[in-house]
Amino acid sequence: MPIAGPTLERPVTLTNLLAVGLAARPDATALVSLERTWTWRQLDKASTRLARHYLALGLVPGDRVASLLPNRGALLVHYLGCFKAGLAATPLNYRYQAPEIDHALEVSGAAILVSHAERDDQLNDSVQAPRLRLGRIRYGASGSPGLHLEELLTTEAPDAELPPPRPDAPAFIFFTSGSTGKPKGVTHSHDSFCWIVASAVAGLELTPADVFLPATSASHIAATSLSFAGLAAGATVAIARSFGGDELLPLLRGVRPTLLCMLPAPLFNLVRDHGATRDDFGTLRRCVSGGDKIPAELEREFSELAGFAIEELYGMTETGTSTINPPGAGNRLGSIGRLAPGYTASIRDDDGNEVSAGTPGRLWVQSRANMIGYWNRPDATAETIVDGWLDTGDLVAADEQQYLWFRGRKKQIIVHDGSNICPQEVEESLLEHPAVASAGVVGIHDLIHGEDVRAYVTFRPGVKRPATPALIAFSRARVGYKAPDEIVVLREMPLNAVGKVDRVALKQLADAGVNRHLA
Repeated sequence: MPIAGPTLERPVTLTNLLAVGLAARPDATALVSLERTWTWRQLDKASTRLARHYLALGLVPGDRVASLLPNRGALLVHYLGCFKAGLAATPLNYRYQAPEIDHALEVSGAAILVSHAERDDQLNDSVQAPRLRLGRIRYGASGSPGLHLEELLTTEAPDAELPPPRPDAPAFIFFTSGSTGKPKGVTHSHDSFCWIVASAVAGLELTPADVFLPATSASHIAATSLSFAGLAAGATVAIARSFGGDELLPLLRGVRPTLLCMLPAPLFNLVRDHGATRDDFGTLRRCVSGGDKIPAELEREFSELAGFAIEELYGMTETGTSTINPPGAGNRLGSIGRLAPGYTASIRDDDGNEVSAGTPGRLWVQSRANMIGYWNRPDATAETIVDGWLDTGDLVAADEQQYLWFRGRKKQIIVHDGSNICPQEVEESLLEHPAVASAGVVGIHDLIHGEDVRAYVTFRPGVKRPATPALIAFSRARVGYKAPDEIVVLREMPLNAVGKVDRVALKQLADAGVNRHLA
């Protein structure tokens, strides 16, 4: 039998996202960073002004508006303006280089690009950017010719009607991190994204009393949907310009958030920052993390510092946040939680049959929050969505209380002597060592064993490094036969577009013969 999360009665409305805050406290702070604040009234006026400017430029509802912007309040205002104008916001990862920018612009068919001046060099190397129908709008380029986002946000626009978009009209095209092949454009309609936001409001129990800090990139679905969930609930949302201690510790101390959301790797760095104290986390009622397996060592160090445990969640660009641990006593360490409001799941074997409790299987998700498809890729859409169910490609097991336990990604499972080895489990064992800063594990083809386990690690500066045999023994004491057969030391760990360890890049290092110490 499929398992289901709590019922979700209705979605929010993207074009009326600020309604709760506007009605209750229009001149209170809605959005805050270390550089400026926006009240509810200012957010509403600026986004309406921007929507009208966009239409006056010649954009029409349904056009894709690409953005290459860092984490700033202006990025969220840009999205709100797109909602009101019926345009499809198309965020590009801020670390994209010219070939990746070209791919996203070509696939989406974007009409215009909003970009920060510090990315001009990459855009000068772009083939597609000069070909955009309506060119570029620049941000952070004061005094230069052309259109400037700052002016569009602050100057009056021609009066224009802003009719509500159709529920099935595209609201977002997000580009995946491309674990296999080039990134695809994950498309969410106004309706599907409305349900994602509504589920996050209910699952995180957001209220107007909250101050929410989603400390991750708003070019991706997690921070975007969670930021809008906070605003939809009437909560104050804090936006971090970067994700190191020099930015986050002042935010924690000055804004005093009640909720924090971070990816495991930067959260690890924040916890280990020498300036971090328990008081910095004193106003938090919840800290949630996902995007990759949370190591037990991170749980331990965070709990010692903050005085409470991290709550793990699970989601993907195609579905939004689909599981979350209940707060307090309901939080089960190591679990990705129970299904979020509005989601149903089925856990199946390779033949499509549902598995029994405790047995790992592939996770299929059904929800009104699921993407409507990959942009202009009906073939890839049909492979992923079958009879209304979305195949996540991830392996999970459900216990008798319907908590889900992540067991790895099907394409990344290492098969060694007929046994399945989850890379995350091996990485977690290595991260328990106090000298290890990051770890990535991949399978290496072996004629005898099928695949051998290779770990790539980086070490923390100023800490005595263990010898390779000692580090392998350290891992073996924790995960037994799953421990790495070999370890390669890197100066820097490759990360993918959303800040996770890039196992695809590590496989490419392996294929290139990088099997020796590099640091």
